[in-house]
Amino acid sequence: MTMETVLRCPISADLDRIRGMVRLHARSSGLRGHRLDDLVLAVNEAVTNVLDHGGAAGTVTTRGDAHAITVEVLDMAGALTPEHLAAPMPDPPGSCGYGLWIIQYLCDEVDVEQRDGRSRLTLRMRHHAEPSRGTRERE
Repeated sequence: MTMETVLRCPISADLDRIRGMVRLHARSSGLRGHRLDDLVLAVNEAVTNVLDHGGAAGTVTTRGDAHAITVEVLDMAGALTPEHLAAPMPDPPGSCGYGLWIIQYLCDEVDVEQRDGRSRLTLRMRHHAEPSRGTRERE
């Protein structure tokens, strides 16, 4: 039997605290190295988007098991839609709008769900990359 662990914290402007909690939880669930760093950066981008473009209120929920870490970022304003994930990389360089593109690049799976006037961005990072899916390798 695999045990799942859960961390839930409110979104706040204290990004350092949120990053630290996500890092600690993901590490204790088995995520290591650059994949851990990538997940923490992706969560930072997602929370920053809620603070800058959403309702500035919501929660970060992290679930970890023996195979992967799943992070849900709930935005109470509900401005994020599934169509936002399909948008091309922003142009020109220097403009805003890179957050979702970075999140999708770093994580194994990314999904957006809108329900009851809220948006839920779900990020998933497996403990080990699957090169057959085109996952980039780093040294």
